[in-house]
Amino acid sequence: MTPESTHKPAHSLDDDDYPAYTMGRAAEMIGATPAFLRALGEARLITPLRSEGGHRRYSRYQLRIASRVRELVDQGTAIDAACRIVILEDQLAEAQRLNQQPRQPAASPPPAETS
Repeated sequence: MTPESTHKPAHSLDDDDYPAYTMGRAAEMIGATPAFLRALGEARLITPLRSEGGHRRYSRYQLRIASRVRELVDQGTAIDAACRIVILEDQLAEAQRLNQQPRQPAASPPPAETS
C-alpha cells in the first residue's frame, strides 16, 4: 500500500459506489457467505472492484443489491431468478424516477433561411 492510498478523502467513504468492504466483511454485513457474493459475481449482477492484491472489494450500493437477492433467495427464489428480479426492480425504479422529472418541451427547429 502506498502512502497516497492510505489517505483517502473523507468524501470517498460517503460515496455509495466506493468499494470500502472486503468480501468477508461484506458477507457478514448482509448475513451471507463469501460463496454467495462470488455467485452474484458469476451471475454478473455485481462486479466487485479488485484491490492491488486481487481481493474483492464491495460498495454499499453493491451490498444493497446483494442483500435484496439474499432476501429473495431466503424466501425460496432461485438465485438466477432473484438476480433477474433485482435487475427488473432497478429498471422499474429508474423508469419511475425519470417519469417524475418535469418534462422539457421539445426544441423547435431553427427558422429556415430565405434568400
